[in-house]
Amino acid sequence: MRRIAVLLFAGLMLAGCTTFGTHQPLARHVDLTRYAGRWYIIANIPYFAERGNVASFFDVSFPHGAVRDVYHGRSGGFGAKPSRFVMNGYVVKGTEGAYWRESPLWPLYFSYLILYVDPGYQTALVGYPGRGYGWVLSRHRRMDDGEYHALLARFAALGYDTSKFRRIPQFPDQVGKPGFIHVPKR
Repeated sequence: MRRIAVLLFAGLMLAGCTTFGTHQPLARHVDLTRYAGRWYIIANIPYFAERGNVASFFDVSFPHGAVRDVYHGRSGGFGAKPSRFVMNGYVVKGTEGAYWRESPLWPLYFSYLILYVDPGYQTALVGYPGRGYGWVLSRHRRMDDGEYHALLARFAALGYDTSKFRRIPQFPDQVGKPGFIHVPKR
């Protein structure tokens, strides 16, 4: 079912992917070796393939120079069975590692825009053409409010509507707190 949702999302987004340009400033240089690994989703602009998920993260790797992005999450609560989907793709040439094209199924591709990564590769901001989707990522499952709001300010400076971002519970004690997504009780 999750794969069908991703494919439907791909179809909807295909219409918005007709231009190659990002129309957004990207991170100046992304060292893919340092970027590889686990990134916890601290917040995002919800869309249906991730909506309602908790404890979500990406595992990013670059086998043989390609991009492999594996999403993990629990739909509807911490007691739910983990699900995952895989995106494969490539880094767009001439973008210093900051612009990827990923696909759940050929010939559909999504843009993955790395807008910011801190010097220690502990936090990152990922966007999408048109600014309708965005992700706050961290190497750690918990982020303090000050750091979170500083990262949202970076998104705001790039033209994103930060009121659309919702925090993703990584721990059960975060469920129901202000700014976090609503997780229905099972």
